[in-house]
Amino acid sequence: MGIKLAVAAKTDVGKVRTNNEDAFVVADLNRGDPVNVEASPGDFDVVERGVLMAVSDGMGGEQAGEVASALVVETLRKAMAEEAPESEESNSAITKAIEAAVIKANEEVFAAAKDPGKRGMGATLTAVYIQHDTAYIAEIGDSRAYLIRGRRVRQMTKDQSFVQLLLDSGAISEEEAKNYPHKNIILQAIGQQKVLNTAVGKLELRRGDRLILCSDGLSNKVTPEEMREVVCDATSLSSACAKLVALANERGGDDNATVVLAQLTGDDLRPYRDEESVTQTFEVVKLGPNADVGGPPLPAAEDAPAQPQAASAEAGTPAPSPEDEADLRSRPLQMAVAVVMMLVMLGVFYLLFKD
Repeated sequence: MGIKLAVAAKTDVGKVRTNNEDAFVVADLNRGDPVNVEASPGDFDVVERGVLMAVSDGMGGEQAGEVASALVVETLRKAMAEEAPESEESNSAITKAIEAAVIKANEEVFAAAKDPGKRGMGATLTAVYIQHDTAYIAEIGDSRAYLIRGRRVRQMTKDQSFVQLLLDSGAISEEEAKNYPHKNIILQAIGQQKVLNTAVGKLELRRGDRLILCSDGLSNKVTPEEMREVVCDATSLSSACAKLVALANERGGDDNATVVLAQLTGDDLRPYRDEESVTQTFEVVKLGPNADVGGPPLPAAEDAPAQPQAASAEAGTPAPSPEDEADLRSRPLQMAVAVVMMLVMLGVFYLLFKD
């Protein structure tokens, strides 16, 4: 039976924006042409040169963001059609092919952004390249990729954003990060700088795996757990995509929302085992730009055992541990470091774009 990949997608302008600056692509690289999986779900045999899926979120105002994201996914598709190996290759060879494709997309958008009407435009990119039983996940910016395996869900990309930088440094908490005022500031974007640092991870696929690629218009409104419930309970991939986008719109729809959903089946894939964690099947191939701030380029191990519920008010509040006290004392320093890093980044952006 080999390896089969079923893919569906949905993109929507939302309830506030007037144009859709998101773009996506799904392409069988054996043939090269993109497949419109939004109009009709696609079914692919994963053989030889593999399958590419990507989501891009444009920025730049007016029509520029729309141009940037469309240019990113189309250039990436064409470059991967040329660069993708004919047969299974080493990690380094495939990573180089992905990096070369991202560099080409960056060059195209950077050049197009010299047009006065498109000055400053750029785009994020989350791409998944599947060859045989392996998925290579590439990231620029803050669009995301998730994996649903069994009843587990795991974010497979790490946002390259200012908020993630603060989170990694310990300056803010996970709860504070959800509504942080500068959540839209990203560390890098395609077309906005000449040199990019593409984060790449390698995932060993299992039978029944489902992959979600989405823009932040979806991930800012729908939690990973909700994504899992919708996908696992849906009667089809298309209905799951429609439900996820509808949820984002019900919760304000203040941004474009795009989702690409894929499911893998076939006898050539190893079966899923509940005792095997996602972490055991994942390898960091190339670090991202903020990997050295306070953690790995992609999230740490998942599936931690449930924590006991907090003690009731009657039981009193437990005294902070020495580790907690040390963290509180270091918080001002961590915030200061993060602020300095932000000022440095703003200075770099000013030098790049002052002309």
